Amino acid sequence: MSSVVNIAAYKFAPLDELKDLRARLLAFCKARQLRGTILLSTEGINLFVAGARDDVDGLLAELRTLPGLEDLQAKISASDRKPFNRMLVRIKKEIIAFGVPGIDPARRPSPKLAPRELKRWLDEGRPVTLLDTRNDYEIKLGTFAGAMTLGIDHFREFPQAVEKLPADWKARPIVMFCTGGIRCEKAGPFMQREGYENVYQLDGGILRYFEECGGAHYDGECFVFDQRVGLDAGLQETESDQCFACLTLTKEDQQDARYEKGVACPYCAPTDEDQATARLAEREAALRRATTPLPGSVPCDNHRPLNVPGSVDGRTLIEFLTTIFPHVPETRWREACECGRLLDAEHRPVAADRVVRGGERYLHLQPAEIEPDVSNDVRLVYEDEAMVVVDKPAPLPLHPSGRFHRNTLQAFLHTVYAPQRPRPAHRLDANTSGLVVFSRTRHFASVVQPQFARGEVEKVYLARVQGVPSDDVFECTLPIGTEAGEVGSRGIDEEAGAAAHTKFRVLERFPDGTTLLEVRPITGRTNQIRVHLWQLGLPIVGEQTYLPGGKLGTVQTHAVDDPPLCLLAYQLALNHPLDGRRLTFSARKPEWCLSTGGGGA
Repeated sequence: MSSVVNIAAYKFAPLDELKDLRARLLAFCKARQLRGTILLSTEGINLFVAGARDDVDGLLAELRTLPGLEDLQAKISASDRKPFNRMLVRIKKEIIAFGVPGIDPARRPSPKLAPRELKRWLDEGRPVTLLDTRNDYEIKLGTFAGAMTLGIDHFREFPQAVEKLPADWKARPIVMFCTGGIRCEKAGPFMQREGYENVYQLDGGILRYFEECGGAHYDGECFVFDQRVGLDAGLQETESDQCFACLTLTKEDQQDARYEKGVACPYCAPTDEDQATARLAEREAALRRATTPLPGSVPCDNHRPLNVPGSVDGRTLIEFLTTIFPHVPETRWREACECGRLLDAEHRPVAADRVVRGGERYLHLQPAEIEPDVSNDVRLVYEDEAMVVVDKPAPLPLHPSGRFHRNTLQAFLHTVYAPQRPRPAHRLDANTSGLVVFSRTRHFASVVQPQFARGEVEKVYLARVQGVPSDDVFECTLPIGTEAGEVGSRGIDEEAGAAAHTKFRVLERFPDGTTLLEVRPITGRTNQIRVHLWQLGLPIVGEQTYLPGGKLGTVQTHAVDDPPLCLLAYQLALNHPLDGRRLTFSARKPEWCLSTGGGGA
């Protein structure tokens, strides 16, 4: 059991006789061996204190005797140790440094939004802009999904950052948030003064949201300004640490050879091209070791994660499963529950009538099995502290699904980059070779993935197709169905399909009746290039799903010794998530790109 109680509290209220109050509180805290910091100002109080429960409760009772602090509320968490080294009581001009005169949260506050109400808004998909008012180094540890950030290193930079926001934001509904709410107490009135019409502050900040709503809609942890560094959605201390050289938060990066506690971390350690080349070679060697033999060649139980979305909060487990996986018969899920193959996060069996909550995770136990072989010829194109660019071979599934769990590119990288768990920023079919971008942390994923969603990433594919198009340049805009058919196939759905746009350019027409094309997908639908070429009567060489004559095959993932699917994710350009510089990467060209290469019609 945790023996230390941590409290965080603040209140804007007029206080006077601060020197006497400081001496009184310091003596009170030291007599009870409390540790932490109390900031006093004529505008109010801000405190972070830890100690035994009775002593902490005594401090709160003492503070509530002061005029204006009668209803002082505290956020409470537990830890195994006091996360502060000493007890400080200080008098400050402001209890949160802002530097803008005339902002008075006590008399002119901005509207507050309760955590449960924000969760309801997000569950409903209500259009709202989430604005993170914290510093960049805090945000790297975690933030709300889709939240906008300001790129600031100190709260004093907030006013200048607001000046750069788009003009149309002034009419948007904006919900701002910070760790415990105090920064928003000043940020909210400031934005209202600047003409923002519909601004709310998350009451109690992230910590109260965690307390009342858990981790729903939040990615990662919450930075706290004490020795604990990070708290998870259960308000428990995590293993995160902080680099004192650059203030970048580190958890997964602590295993990196460049991490030296108190000195440097992968974000600020020196590097050069030779070091980068050597590091890629070491990673590739580690990949070979980790995938020889293939991990899936040994029977092993698989635990497939099942994350509960907010849309099914309060429903039963069986209702959640049949809603999220409508193609799986309900009888199969009930059988899995009866056989003890549906587990909670602690690996305990759960019943079909269990009520689930948004943000929870369950596990589907799939008994020991040997997975089909895949290619392990993975090449690393680029690596830094933010992302990894991989030249993926085929066949190799990108992430676990169906028959593949450990024989996937994501599983390979999780092994080699442990304890980090790199995340793919986009999709690539198992049978398609070429470039895939992985983000190394949740923070960088929140910067990289939206570039793909917004269409800001330039992608160029090469495809060798059966047939000879008459035009050198052509395109296809047929909408693609959103529902998977046989062997996971997609088709054209002109009534309800998703908009899709692909541009093609002939590079070379070969004597065997095939053609090499440059392909630029403008949108990113599942199987988009393969489906469009199939509909144009130009199926890709090596295709086993979308066959000539408009026929569908019966193979979803190729076998290792099958002829290759002649489709390559050849080039990719995106903005680096740290400094915004434009980077372009290229994959290896396979033999089928040449007129004498294999892969004939």
